[in-house]
Amino acid sequence: MMNAHPSPGDRIKAGAAVLLIHAIMGYALLTGLGVAPVPLTRDAALTLFTVLPEPPRPEPKPVAPAPRQQSPRKEGAAAPPNIRSKPRDIAAPPPIVRTPVPPPLILPPRAANGPDLTQGAAQRPGPGTGAGGSGDGTGSGDAGDGDGGGGGTPPRLISGRIRDSDFPRSLAEAGVGGTVGVRYVVEVNGRVTRCAVTRSSGNMELDAITCRLIEQRFRYRPSRDDYGDPVPSVIVENHSWIVEDMPTPHPGDDR
Repeated sequence: MMNAHPSPGDRIKAGAAVLLIHAIMGYALLTGLGVAPVPLTRDAALTLFTVLPEPPRPEPKPVAPAPRQQSPRKEGAAAPPNIRSKPRDIAAPPPIVRTPVPPPLILPPRAANGPDLTQGAAQRPGPGTGAGGSGDGTGSGDAGDGDGGGGGTPPRLISGRIRDSDFPRSLAEAGVGGTVGVRYVVEVNGRVTRCAVTRSSGNMELDAITCRLIEQRFRYRPSRDDYGDPVPSVIVENHSWIVEDMPTPHPGDDR
């Protein structure tokens, strides 16, 4: 059995027949219904309008200002200059300076108070506690027979003294001399501090030399309390500068 395929010419003929049938059917419908085709109208002619510009507005006439009426009152004058205030200087209160209170000094049982020649710069030994030489002192210890109070021990000079050769030559030649009363503190290390003149010799140079030499040279065995602990002590004594023949200075006089 063989398949039959239509040729291209047969297809064209079939399509034309179908179109013809549709055209006939459409025409029949139109004529049968009595619908007349709507004629096409032409576009109406466009009307042209000319727009004219607005006429310019008239410029306003300048109006003259109304005359100013003078006030019946007199115009006020400027006020007088105001008072300028100046700040008053206020003095600041003086600052409160609090000086430190020195610690109390523990005095020995009895201050040295021997005669001038035995406690000053004399070269002779005596019983005093000054630089004159070794002596018995003023304390008696625990079981002594002196006039001390017992218990603690007073300070004892172990080195240093003021010599005649320390006398300034210019003052000696001028005949200046005198006795200087001093008061100084023996610290717990045996050194002397805070030497002050309690009685002037009448010459400031002699007074200053006396305190300077005492602080530089004098060394003490410090005073001790009832428990044997070293404590500061105060010594009050006099040193006399006597005008005599000036000795020759020795190399060790500064000790």
